[in-house]
Amino acid sequence: MNLINQNIHGPQLPLTGLESGLTEEELAIQQGVRRFAREVLRPVGRELDKVTPEEVIAKGSKLWDVLEQANGLGLSVSSMLEMEPVARARIMAIASEELAWGDGGLAGAILVNQFPGLYAALAGNMEMVAYCDGKLGCWGITEPDHGSDMLDTDDTLQDAAGQYGRPNCVARIEGDTIIINGQKSAWVSGAMTAEVCALYCHYEENGTTRPGISVIVPLDAKGVSRGKPLDKAGVRALNQGELYFDNVEVPLSHLLAGPDTYGKFVYATLAEANAHVANMYLGVARAAYEHALEYAHERKQGSLPIIRHQSVKIRMFHMFRKIEAARALQRRAVEYNASAPIHALQGSIAAKITCTQTAFEVASDALQIFGGNGMTKEYPMEKLLRDARSGLIADGCNEILAIKGGNLLINPDLL
Repeated sequence: MNLINQNIHGPQLPLTGLESGLTEEELAIQQGVRRFAREVLRPVGRELDKVTPEEVIAKGSKLWDVLEQANGLGLSVSSMLEMEPVARARIMAIASEELAWGDGGLAGAILVNQFPGLYAALAGNMEMVAYCDGKLGCWGITEPDHGSDMLDTDDTLQDAAGQYGRPNCVARIEGDTIIINGQKSAWVSGAMTAEVCALYCHYEENGTTRPGISVIVPLDAKGVSRGKPLDKAGVRALNQGELYFDNVEVPLSHLLAGPDTYGKFVYATLAEANAHVANMYLGVARAAYEHALEYAHERKQGSLPIIRHQSVKIRMFHMFRKIEAARALQRRAVEYNASAPIHALQGSIAAKITCTQTAFEVASDALQIFGGNGMTKEYPMEKLLRDARSGLIADGCNEILAIKGGNLLINPDLL
């Protein structure tokens, strides 16, 4: 290597920074999804951010066009299952980051459609994988009275003096039929557009309830109804809302996990979902960083582009290093879990917390680079900050996840 002729200003890095060794297939998918993100998701995301939740899901909304076009990306569960596990994990990570780089809300809307099929695959129920293929989906787990504690199937998060309380949604099995009653909270992502739901709830038997049961529910089934779409600060293109179940009957063949396997299934589900959420907010962080870097070269103060100012260079570099560190952890976690006999949930949790915290910090610093302009809707920063803030709560709030992750570090043999 001729170091004398090396560019002292550093090389122009690939799209995802210090990520080397991408295969031709990975590069092709990265470039194709990035083009879709730039040409479709960014303009539509900005448009949907400015309208009401009802207008986002209304007939004729561009959301429906985006969801239809996303089917052409070749990222369905059935197509991904044809790949080797590590190759599949790498491609999903690369593609998901690009989608979220385009728009976090629309990326979430696209990815959550795959969750029923993905969780069916985790359960080994290939009949349900085929059933969900091509259908818009959602994941129903949190309830009006139970948020991140829905992840606590073994009571490791509960205070010794605490009581879980009454669940808001329960299911029972009668013969070859699953009967569901109750409500899922307004935070069901994709609830307003979904055709099928991966439902996680408590199991009822002989008048008592316990965790739990997971089942694929067609949302056109008799007794299913929906609330109104949630009006929220960030990721507004991702519709979220309530689901109600009134003696909804589903064939037993739709079962993914019953009470005897539910704890392990929730563990595997969270290990998968946390990694996807981590990747989504990694894309949001990168978008904020790139906007700020471009602006820092254009904006002049003191007759110089502000990128020449020491404080700006320092801030930009710390944004760069945080994203690189977050991506390295996320990629490491997904590749490990793709090849390990048992998922390391603590790894997925670490990636989720790191990437979402990074997204919030980077978006805040990026807005600071824009100064007052960053607070206006003329520039993308205030939207990116709103989008990034939601990640600290999404898919289990970071505080609860950290407690759960900490519990997974306990070695009983050392106690």
